[in-house]
Amino acid sequence: MPKILQSRTRHFAVAVLLLVGYCTQPLARTPGEVDVGGVLRDTRMQGLAGGPSKRFSDFRGKPLVINVWASWCGPCRQEIGSLQRLAHKYGGKQFNVVGVSTDDYPVKANGFLKAYKIQFSNFIDHELVLENMLGADRLPLTLLVDSRGMVMDKHYGAREWDSPEALTLIAKTFQVKL
Repeated sequence: MPKILQSRTRHFAVAVLLLVGYCTQPLARTPGEVDVGGVLRDTRMQGLAGGPSKRFSDFRGKPLVINVWASWCGPCRQEIGSLQRLAHKYGGKQFNVVGVSTDDYPVKANGFLKAYKIQFSNFIDHELVLENMLGADRLPLTLLVDSRGMVMDKHYGAREWDSPEALTLIAKTFQVKL
């Protein structure tokens, strides 16, 4: 094999090995992120749309669907209606649905809630405490949390949360009948 071809082949092989190594590395975690199987820390959450401030411990005793969103996020706008329908139909019965805005300004987050007629509890996280703990390095993020505060599952990206597939996932995760 000519030397120039050997050199190119060697460079290509090194590039492939570097790329494979890079692609198999886990994504960087957010500071203080609670992994699946971990328990959420009891953090104070500032209420939106006139709702009271709460702590995660206020929701203990019933599973929780937590959706992390932002008013500027297109995929968040796509899925918010399905979360409202889910909360309206099942919220408060077998589980609760809450939202966490990562917006910097409550006025923008409240405008989003008003525009989409969202009625389930929402909180704002302009200090990045919740965003980091929940692992919201991309949006939207939805977590399924059991009645003791343990993170059972994390889902990135928009979903129809009231679809048959999502309802099956929620029922299986929370071991409830929907």
